[in-house]
Amino acid sequence: MNQQARFIHMQDGTEQDWAIIADDFRAYASQLANRILAHLRLLDGDFGGFPIDRLSHSLQTATRAWRDGRDEEYVVCALLHDIGDTLGSYNHPDIAAAILKPFISPENLWMVEKHGIFQGYYFFHHLGMDRHLREQFQDHPQYQQTIEFCARYDAAAFDPAYDNLPLSFFEPMLQRLFAHPRQSIYRAALQQPAAATA
Repeated sequence: MNQQARFIHMQDGTEQDWAIIADDFRAYASQLANRILAHLRLLDGDFGGFPIDRLSHSLQTATRAWRDGRDEEYVVCALLHDIGDTLGSYNHPDIAAAILKPFISPENLWMVEKHGIFQGYYFFHHLGMDRHLREQFQDHPQYQQTIEFCARYDAAAFDPAYDNLPLSFFEPMLQRLFAHPRQSIYRAALQQPAAATA
């Protein structure tokens, strides 16, 4: 069993306790991409009434972006844009955005976070909703980028005959992206060498 901190209340934690926790944190954080891939696999076989299951939709969205020459960060955003469907039935874009936030640009983060509203252009009116909700963002710098993401990749990715790339193709991209957070309050803890806690 790994070493464990000995405090009962955080206020009583010692430097040695926190060195133990920081070492475990670094090891745990290094496996983030694998946990994300495992969660993404939960979408396999979940159709939700759509023509293809949610994993196939995610793979197809990412494949279309990749084949269109998008960079890896954008492609990973395309792959994970609906990962929140399992736990965030009422706010799935927020879940995807929260996972991606430490690792991607503010521009791509905004696109992921808002794609649900922008995607609504294609179907909200069929549900008695306002399909033009995206217009509230028409002056935002990422407005056109998000329209394009939905039109070219997300909304177009429901074709059962499309030859999407397998998840294994995208795994190295996820491993690279999730290896180095750009912004996080815990970033400093990741960059420190492992402490001697013997």
